[in-house]
Amino acid sequence: MAQDNLIRLVSQGDEEGNGKGHTIYAHKNTKKLRGHKIELKKFNPIVKKHTVYKEKPKK
Repeated sequence: MAQDNLIRLVSQGDEEGNGKGHTIYAHKNTKKLRGHKIELKKFNPIVKKHTVYKEKPKK
C-alpha cells in the first residue's frame, strides 16, 4: 500500500453527533484531486448508519 497516497477520513457523526471522530484510511488519486479535500459518505459501524467523512491531515 503506497503511503504517500493514503489519507485519513474522520467522521462528522450523525444528526445527534453520535459516532463523531471515527477514523478510516483510504487512497486518493493525487493527479486528479491535488487541491481538493475529499468528503465521502461511508458506513460508520459505531452508529450503524452512513455518515459524512471529511479528509483531515495524517498524524
